[in-house]
Amino acid sequence: MSAAAARLENANPLIFQRAGERLLTAGEEDEDVADPIDDREIFDLIRSINDPEHPLSLEELNVVEQMRVNVSDPESTVSVEFTPTIPHCSMATLIGLSIKVKLLRSLPDRFKIDVHITPGTHASEDAVNKQLADKERVAAALENSQLLEVVNQCLSTRPV
Repeated sequence: MSAAAARLENANPLIFQRAGERLLTAGEEDEDVADPIDDREIFDLIRSINDPEHPLSLEELNVVEQMRVNVSDPESTVSVEFTPTIPHCSMATLIGLSIKVKLLRSLPDRFKIDVHITPGTHASEDAVNKQLADKERVAAALENSQLLEVVNQCLSTRPV
């Protein structure tokens, strides 16, 4: 085992099939037609976020799934549950922060964004969820240039 593999908490994660690309309808492409934001649109925003430990996307690791995204455009709410690959994943907060930042940067300000761990899938789920729900802690984390650089790496595009 290489030294890098020895440092990984989950050296051999399961890799899942990516969902197909969403086909856009003429109505969705028409700028004059009101097009509410839906679950699939949010999933498409977060599915390609890079895992901080592996050269894989959160979708490929099954950390994010469309069925765990809930949107109410009329109420301006977005809720995303994510599932860490292992119960003691030390990257859970960073993954949640990356999802939250992607949505904050992509959605209109009117949306309230809730990002949290799928119940029962992480040993420190309450602590991580509390951090992700605290606006001041999220803002402070994003003022840390090193942490922001890691988040930006997770959000950078890579070839599929």
